[in-house]
Amino acid sequence: MDAVQLCEIAMLVLFGLSWPFNIAKSWRSRTAKGKSVVFEYFVVIGYLIGLLGKLITFSRTGVLPYSTWFYVADILMVLTDMVLYYRNSALDRRRDAEQNAK
Repeated sequence: MDAVQLCEIAMLVLFGLSWPFNIAKSWRSRTAKGKSVVFEYFVVIGYLIGLLGKLITFSRTGVLPYSTWFYVADILMVLTDMVLYYRNSALDRRRDAEQNAK
């Protein structure tokens, strides 16, 4: 593993450290207010483009870089937070409907 790949892995780990906290906050808060799912779509697209680069490297060299797995982990965490966003949006709508019914 060379210095370039170590730097890339460090970047992915540091970006990835924020997602478990975000997921926990989404789970506990049970609201989507203040969240931007569009931002999360852009993040996932960015990670997917990075992952595509790793898959292209694999197709050309037969070597799957270690950083590939960090892209996969980060994508899965963002997707988890996105699922929670949609769950929380439904909970928000339900709460709002209940309040309007009173």
